[in-house]
Amino acid sequence: MRLANIFELGIKELRGLARDPALLLLIVYAFTLNIYTAATAEPETLNKAAVAIVDEDRSQVSLRIESALYPPYFLPPQMITPAEIDPRMNAGLDTFVLDIPPGFQRDLLAGRSPQIQLNVDATQMTQAFSGGRYIQEIVTREVTDFLSRGDPADQVSVGLSLRARFNPELDKGWFGAINEVISAVTMLSIILTGAALIREREHGTIEHLLVMPVTPAEIMLSKIWCMGLVVLLATMFSLFVVVQGALNVPLQGSMTLFLIGAALQLVAATSMGIFLATVAGSMPQFGLLLMLVLLPLQILSGGMTPRESMPEVIQWIMSAAPNTHFVIMAQAVLFRDAGLDVVWPQILALLAISAVFFVLSLRRFRAFLR
Repeated sequence: MRLANIFELGIKELRGLARDPALLLLIVYAFTLNIYTAATAEPETLNKAAVAIVDEDRSQVSLRIESALYPPYFLPPQMITPAEIDPRMNAGLDTFVLDIPPGFQRDLLAGRSPQIQLNVDATQMTQAFSGGRYIQEIVTREVTDFLSRGDPADQVSVGLSLRARFNPELDKGWFGAINEVISAVTMLSIILTGAALIREREHGTIEHLLVMPVTPAEIMLSKIWCMGLVVLLATMFSLFVVVQGALNVPLQGSMTLFLIGAALQLVAATSMGIFLATVAGSMPQFGLLLMLVLLPLQILSGGMTPRESMPEVIQWIMSAAPNTHFVIMAQAVLFRDAGLDVVWPQILALLAISAVFFVLSLRRFRAFLR
């Protein structure tokens, strides 16, 4: 095996990538707009929900409830009449309409249990699910504070002092941005190497390589280093320019340690891309295989849902996937400023899994070239 062959073949791959506008656009989108969108448009977060109030009581407690619905969770409440509820909701102007009945405060002070009607537009699914709970908590809190204001015995004497580590403002955008970068590393490395191999086969250039004095290992290593380099540079750009610059997300840990783990993940993922390309007969088939492979890797690796909440058999199976160890390592380094003394098991696991994936893909690639 000659390093010069590996280098020249890698340059050839980079030139082929530069002439493919679709893949270039995918790289730019995955490491810029996709990450910015994931960080700023978290769907489960209640944000600026449209709310209207029908205040038929005009009491002190109803005013307290109205003043408690404030941005950024809700838009300033619109005061409407009962006759306007159905037309406004039919037109999609309000997601929530809170109807406070007459005599509400009087019934509270008399010890009765009056009811407030909350109308919810459930076509706004994510806001309807979380917003209803938010409004219920707000109403309960304000009513409780109002009723206990004159009796010291009813006051809560124990408070909760909350200290959030690593993300003191509990900003979901921090989590979304970095996890999207982690996901993009795996996705792009598989797609770029697999697409490069299928493109060569469809254009007939793979036959040209077979008559040249190069080995399958040299061809495969050239694809790994050049596509891995592209993804690694895009990752650094995304972390420093998009995540840290545009989104103001602090990166806590050692960037060198993260890039070492990312490089090992790239070896495993690019080898996986070559393996899938040898199985697929065409680009459409490669796309179908990607859906079968990428979705479990991304969903079950711990990036979206903590591994501890998954069944033990799933945790055991996914321990053989490089994504699992890369997500654990990347989150520990970038979120919690972990050092090598903490993430060395994940580094060793990535090293072993990358070696196994490379050997298996090389065997399949040799059989593919025969």
